[in-house]
Amino acid sequence: MSSEAAPRKIPYLDHHATTPVDERVREAMDPYLGPEFGNASSSTHAYGWRAEAAVDLARESLADLLGASSPAEVVFTSGATESNNLAILGLADASTSPGHMITVATEHSSVLDPCRALARRGWQVTELEVDRSGLVSPDRIEAVIQKDTRLVSVMAANNEIGVLQPITEIAALCLERGIAFHTDAAQAAGKIPLPTGAEGLDLVSVSAHKFYGPKGVGCLRVRKHGKPRLRLEPRQYGGGHEGGLRPGTLPVAGVVGMSRALEITVAERETEAARVGGLRDRLWRDLEGTLAGRVRRNGEPKRTLPGNLNVTFEGVDGERLLGDLAGLAISSGSACSSATAEPSHVLLAIGHSRSEARASLRFGLGRGTTQQDVTLAVERVGRAVRAQLGEH
Repeated sequence: MSSEAAPRKIPYLDHHATTPVDERVREAMDPYLGPEFGNASSSTHAYGWRAEAAVDLARESLADLLGASSPAEVVFTSGATESNNLAILGLADASTSPGHMITVATEHSSVLDPCRALARRGWQVTELEVDRSGLVSPDRIEAVIQKDTRLVSVMAANNEIGVLQPITEIAALCLERGIAFHTDAAQAAGKIPLPTGAEGLDLVSVSAHKFYGPKGVGCLRVRKHGKPRLRLEPRQYGGGHEGGLRPGTLPVAGVVGMSRALEITVAERETEAARVGGLRDRLWRDLEGTLAGRVRRNGEPKRTLPGNLNVTFEGVDGERLLGDLAGLAISSGSACSSATAEPSHVLLAIGHSRSEARASLRFGLGRGTTQQDVTLAVERVGRAVRAQLGEH
């Protein structure tokens, strides 16, 4: 037996980037990674039939949990990034001519970049600013609607500052005006209730790995009935899978895992929100108490994801701070943007300077977060900030 001590576990406080696969999800996936390896499109033998049956059950469950009117509204993708692109570019490509669409400056890059690509193709795109809390009002959206507005895209919960946009009200506005409404629900699905049925969520993007499912699988919920009539063009071709919208062999284990993960997250939503929200509130109180006058909270505390805390430290070098916190799994913003040296576009949009945006941290608390994790985070962050400021 080795005499070496086991490596100390690093507290994981980056649940907005990804979540660990729940053991119950892993168990549900396991048969489809082994003996039940069939292709769900193989219609001539039992291996394919059993795989198809597993996909059908998963699709039915996801349709129910995501408020779809039928399982056919669930289109499997590789994740919310692909779903966002399919929703935005697919709707545009199905249009006979360029029109107008509305989005928000704090959206994920997988929404902003497709919109900007369409602007280069002749579409008129309005990127609305947000207030200092990160919110956009339905009145602001209504004020910029035009006769040829075809799509409004507003995320349900921000991936950096956790703010919850008023998507129910925005959806109702779009429904009244006959405009398609898309929401990136990657951070929200399972964690907060989403409008269901005929309440106007026409296109909903989801990623399994944000709610304790596997990476590499997600879906786009596409409304099939009602008005406005939705038509999407596929982004790729070959095979006719997923109603012709997303060809390719389905990852049966991933689809089963996503369904099980969302079932568990929804079932445990209220108790977990209360637990994680309490830890988040304690984290903020203790940080504020430890670094009085040196830290401020970003976003709108009364409208935020339970596990989100985004803070800015006064007079601190953000890059150095992250380096000093190697013993914590945290981030300064979106994992999808961490390869660039640019400060968070979300924090810039709510009025931060570039140096303030760089001196910010995003804490993402989740199912595995403990009181001890919070205590360690406060101790290490407090020590690192005070050291930079020459305080002891």
